[in-house]
Amino acid sequence: METPKITQLPKSQVELKFAVTKEEAKPYLDQAVVEISTARPIKGFRPGKAGYDDVAREFGEMLIWETALERIVRAKYVKTVLEQEIETIGSPKIDMDKLVPGQDIEFTVTANVMPKVTELMDYSQPLIEHRKREVNAEEEDKAIQDLRKMRRTEAAVDRPLTLDDLAVIDLEISQDGVSVEGGTSRDYKVYLNEPHYIPGFSEKLVGASKGETRKFELEFPKEHYTKNLAGKKAEFTATIKDVFELKLPELNDEFAKALGLESLANLQELLKKNLQMEADHKAEEAAEIEMLEKLAKGSRFTDIPDNLVNEEVHRMIHELEHGVEEQGMRMEDYLASMKRTMDQLKLDFVPQAIQRIQTAVLLREVAKREKVEVTEEELDAEIDHILERIKPEDTETRERVSSADYRDYVAAQMKNRKTLSLLKEKMVKKQ
Repeated sequence: METPKITQLPKSQVELKFAVTKEEAKPYLDQAVVEISTARPIKGFRPGKAGYDDVAREFGEMLIWETALERIVRAKYVKTVLEQEIETIGSPKIDMDKLVPGQDIEFTVTANVMPKVTELMDYSQPLIEHRKREVNAEEEDKAIQDLRKMRRTEAAVDRPLTLDDLAVIDLEISQDGVSVEGGTSRDYKVYLNEPHYIPGFSEKLVGASKGETRKFELEFPKEHYTKNLAGKKAEFTATIKDVFELKLPELNDEFAKALGLESLANLQELLKKNLQMEADHKAEEAAEIEMLEKLAKGSRFTDIPDNLVNEEVHRMIHELEHGVEEQGMRMEDYLASMKRTMDQLKLDFVPQAIQRIQTAVLLREVAKREKVEVTEEELDAEIDHILERIKPEDTETRERVSSADYRDYVAAQMKNRKTLSLLKEKMVKKQ
């Protein structure tokens, strides 16, 4: 087979024009004859044993060539991209230029190729500052108070509500005398000292006693996710079913022991350490993001194929949907609160999708230049570490983790981490 004519196209595409002679096609045509005569046996022949001429007479010669075509195209295309080291991505587009039995087969393949770095910014000097900060006393106190809230007790009391109490209510929300959708709640808990999604709601309940019904009017926030309620007034009917006094545990050694620590001093020390670790992690993350953004803006790339951008946008939408669902919202309500349609949101995500792709391409290029590799020993150790966290009886997950595809995935992640570490050593200036 002659080397196909290869033409670089805009938008990181490549065009490959093939011409395959009858002699080159013969092994694939012979396979097609066996396949056809096996699936549709010809009278007088055992399945798969009829010859080329017999199958051609019975079903037409064109069927043989059409059946062989997929194997021919795949084999010639794959051989070429491997030999020419063309990094294609996604499914190629195939156009049949000539398919006539007995003549050369001609076809054109148009494929997307992985974008490349044409100019890589110098990353040998520290250009990013690691902005580490110390956790302050206010943050430490808030963490302690949050722990106390988690261990608080609730005791029913027979007295009017205060802002330090928990109210259990039945709630009806209406507009112009008509109940709003989702506006009826039974045994709805309201912690009066915590912000409510409707400002002023808790204050309207203060002073009410068990069995009392209060009616009042409040305005929904303008950013409320339900569009027909956002910024509008509604009538609220709240019936107090129970009043609970919230008691926080004393902040002493006994409180710390209940959490598995020896003393209050130990608890405070551990909290401070954990808060500082979290702050350090956020500082590391911020420096890494700033570094990659600077590196991407200072480098130059070939065009990114549209389908690669679309795939990344789809991945980002999926991540967002998952996050929205975790917060107990519907995607439709989230879009309404943002005043965006799904198509508008996808367009909004395009610049970020391009940046994410460029970052991935950058890491590949830096890894190549710096000869970053993951050894089989390192990969084996990482896979073993993952397997240690999976129960022995979970055979399905263990088999997946041990598969060749998953090993490739883990190896790629490890290589990225190594490359990021190398870049941070060079580009991030520690305080």
